[in-house]
Amino acid sequence: MSLDANTGKKHVEEPLECNNIAVIKKNEFHLVQVKGTWKRKSGNKLNKNIKGRVSAAKIYESTMEQGTSWTVVSPIIFTYKVTESLGLLDPSNDTLLLGHIRDPQQLEALRNSISTKPLRRFVVMDQTVYNLYGCQLTDYFEAHNVLYRILPLPTTEENKSMELVMRILEEVHKFSLDRRTEPIIAIGGGVCLDIVGLAASLYRRRTPYIRVPTTLLSYVDASVGAKTGVNFANCKNKLGGYIPPVAAFLDRSFIQTVSRRHISNGLAEMLKMALMKHRGLFELLETNGRFLLDSKFQSDSGLQGDNKDAASVSTRMAIETMLEELAPNLWEDDLDRLVDFGHLISPELEMKVLPSLLHGEAVNIDMSYMVYVARERGLMTEEEKLRIIGCMGGLELPVWHQDVTMALVQHSLCERLKHSGGLVRMPLPIGLGHAEIYNDTGDDTLYRAFEKWCDELRPSDPN
Repeated sequence: MSLDANTGKKHVEEPLECNNIAVIKKNEFHLVQVKGTWKRKSGNKLNKNIKGRVSAAKIYESTMEQGTSWTVVSPIIFTYKVTESLGLLDPSNDTLLLGHIRDPQQLEALRNSISTKPLRRFVVMDQTVYNLYGCQLTDYFEAHNVLYRILPLPTTEENKSMELVMRILEEVHKFSLDRRTEPIIAIGGGVCLDIVGLAASLYRRRTPYIRVPTTLLSYVDASVGAKTGVNFANCKNKLGGYIPPVAAFLDRSFIQTVSRRHISNGLAEMLKMALMKHRGLFELLETNGRFLLDSKFQSDSGLQGDNKDAASVSTRMAIETMLEELAPNLWEDDLDRLVDFGHLISPELEMKVLPSLLHGEAVNIDMSYMVYVARERGLMTEEEKLRIIGCMGGLELPVWHQDVTMALVQHSLCERLKHSGGLVRMPLPIGLGHAEIYNDTGDDTLYRAFEKWCDELRPSDPN
């Protein structure tokens, strides 16, 4: 199924016959369910009076001299909610337990039956987060008469592996989850959300799960997308899939216990979206960056002449721009992705120096260099380049690293070619708040940009 860019209409593409094989007979079948049984119905159009449930899927049957070929076209739709909810662990707030349910009648029935039939929830919680909020979560479940199991785990980049996924699956199996009505809950940073998402997608082939981000980075990035994954063969997120949560619940109050460095780390992903497609967000970060760091995104002030605060406005802008890019391309069928800005060199850098750089720090170093590439290509002015680098400094993000060599740049781009259909697909900013994908950046441009980047941003030798 594809979308016509001119008309906006969806259409299903009929399968193509290849290798010059003569097709003797070709049929198109709709699928209709009557009394629990699916049946094929031939013809391009169905009778409007037909009884039963009609599927969006179709089967195309081609009969050839060599035999019969069936092509199944089955549109898959995922629906998930991203909901802001302050006070998520307040017993008066039942969002964590029931916020993922969209059917009003089902929601009302569950609320009425909790006293006689307790809800069951399995929770995976980052160990650090558990130390801070474990008692509060336990009190929350007790207040709602929930039967629960909380599994605290050290979810760090260093142990983001299949071993941790298997540990989760073993505990989930012991708990005997109902895979339809009892979603697994992941509470933690991006690593925790990625690992639990992969585990949930594997258990009984797909068990629903809920994401609760507790860091700024996961709040604006990992929680709103569909990716799950773990590191493998010393490569970042080499194993994984595209299975979104049934819901992501965002509570900014968790961020108040995050260190200043991790706040800065999350600001890198917000800056990424600002540079790619939102000049207003860039200017907000440029003006209010220090305030956001100092207040840890908790204050209800910060924007002059506006009732809304800098924290809520900036995070909302970042999430909305991210969802705009992710929603129409959830499975990355289109490899031209603006959200890959800052992710061309950073995966190799991050894994090389692990654990000295946080993810957002590696991303920002990548973005910093690519800003110089954009300037070298004439896509922005010198003033715009300096404003971006100055904003990065104001957000207390690193803009250069000694392990980024020209050899690493070239190796990273070669790796990029391997998994991007033979094209580098390099997102580059055009001025402030706009961007395009480029495939024609020459080695000479990369080298000149690298030389200037090092000359201007490399710290001077104290000796």
